[in-house]
Amino acid sequence: MNVTDLQCKIADSPDEIAQIHRLNYRTFVEEIHQHPPNPEKILVDKFHHENAYLVVKDNARVVGMFAMRDKRPFSLDAKLPDLDRYLPKCERPVEARLLAVEPEYRSRPILRMLMDNAFEQAPLHGWDLVLISGTLRQLTLYRHLGFEPFGPVVGTGDALFQPMFVRPKRVGTVLSTLGTLDKKDDSTSALRRKNISLLPGPVTVSPRVLAAMSVQPFSHRSALFYDMLDEARRGVCRLANAAHCQIIPGSGTLANDIVSLQLSRLRTPGLVLINGEFGQRLARQIERTSTPFSTLEVEWGREIPLPALRDAIQAVPDGGWIWWVHHETSTGIINPLSEIIEFTAKRRLTLAVDAISSIGNIPVDLHGIDFATAVSGKGLCGYPGLGIVFHKNPNIPQYPDIPSYLDLGYWIKQDGVSFTHSSNLIAAITASLAEKDFPARYKIIAQRDAWLRASLKDSRFDILTNGANACPAVLTLIPRTCPDAWQTGVALEEAGFVLSYRSNYLRERNWLQISLMSIPSEETLASLAALLKK
Repeated sequence: MNVTDLQCKIADSPDEIAQIHRLNYRTFVEEIHQHPPNPEKILVDKFHHENAYLVVKDNARVVGMFAMRDKRPFSLDAKLPDLDRYLPKCERPVEARLLAVEPEYRSRPILRMLMDNAFEQAPLHGWDLVLISGTLRQLTLYRHLGFEPFGPVVGTGDALFQPMFVRPKRVGTVLSTLGTLDKKDDSTSALRRKNISLLPGPVTVSPRVLAAMSVQPFSHRSALFYDMLDEARRGVCRLANAAHCQIIPGSGTLANDIVSLQLSRLRTPGLVLINGEFGQRLARQIERTSTPFSTLEVEWGREIPLPALRDAIQAVPDGGWIWWVHHETSTGIINPLSEIIEFTAKRRLTLAVDAISSIGNIPVDLHGIDFATAVSGKGLCGYPGLGIVFHKNPNIPQYPDIPSYLDLGYWIKQDGVSFTHSSNLIAAITASLAEKDFPARYKIIAQRDAWLRASLKDSRFDILTNGANACPAVLTLIPRTCPDAWQTGVALEEAGFVLSYRSNYLRERNWLQISLMSIPSEETLASLAALLKK
């Protein structure tokens, strides 16, 4: 984006208005989820005919907008009864709404141009107070600009806003602040800002892994690449006590798709275990192969009862299969592994397990498992981008009716290098496996987990899973007597702590999660616990 090509103006053409409706939809329907979707992908504001729109254009394209409206009732009047009692003395307030900027243009110059022109309009119309509904995700920015909050938070779900105001006479302060932020190159400030990741991925990588990722890439057909790939494969197999594996460019979902196609070739019904989001995803993946299967499903976050599990396994015909998630990340529970191996010891069944969030975080023994999946990030502490498929049988046939990229037998036949591979990603995972003391890692994660659980006993949150089957790497928090999970997640981000709360399955249940996969320090967890108690 060249700033000199940008123009800020009052929208006055049919094309500009049409683009405003589309930008409005992308921002407030698809991103903020404030309105329901529609097939036209157009959102016309209910006050459209009374709005004065300021737009920023990059040549003919509208890339940012701001709407001003001084006719009562405001949208805030409907959200905040008796609005005037919250406001300072003023003669003619104006409501500024629908601030929207295309993602690739979200830099301070865009915001400064909109604010500059908006304030220029104030003396022309006699406006002496500007009201906004500030998204909770940007409260720090709005405060920094001089906006003052008033009244309670308004909105619903994840579309929550704080009413705020600013005096137009503070235009100098506001624009000066924006100018200062401009000079800091906002396009990279988010990367420079110190945030502490408490996410299950991506995890924080070590300097050694960072250095391995940063070298010049080299050919995936070279002898050096084959040696490095072989070292990585041996390392992950040794860690999980597995016989063989293929490391494939792609995600964990890709790795599970590969397994689903292997199960489909058994031509026999199977069983999927479900007690969370990722068990449900396995069911959806095998369903796409038109393979018949049954499910054993229990409430999210609950242990699968062993008697019911034994009965469900008994109902699977010989030659069938069982597929389940070991660490159900959506809840933080550990599902049976050794017990299922024991229950099926005298049966001719194929066992497949999603170990994506357990390998590298807790001890995992895949001996006796036919297929399993992992990824290069999460507990293995490399960069995301590699899927790992473990297989007990070294000689898996190729299937000509399976796309070659998804055919495990094809990868085995090609010695793990069927298509273009990333030497950087392989170098990073190899470096991580070489430097990690995984038994010590398991111990530290368990210690941090025990301390944090004890510290949160007198907080306003319940922990979803507890006991022996709770994975120490992920705690799922349920608000009890505090603002909802989304508000809490936003507030913690403002304080520098990044937790999981944005996923649809978490939003629907009003949950947020703390992941210890990056092994945060005791000081970090103490600060987090103190904030969660407020």
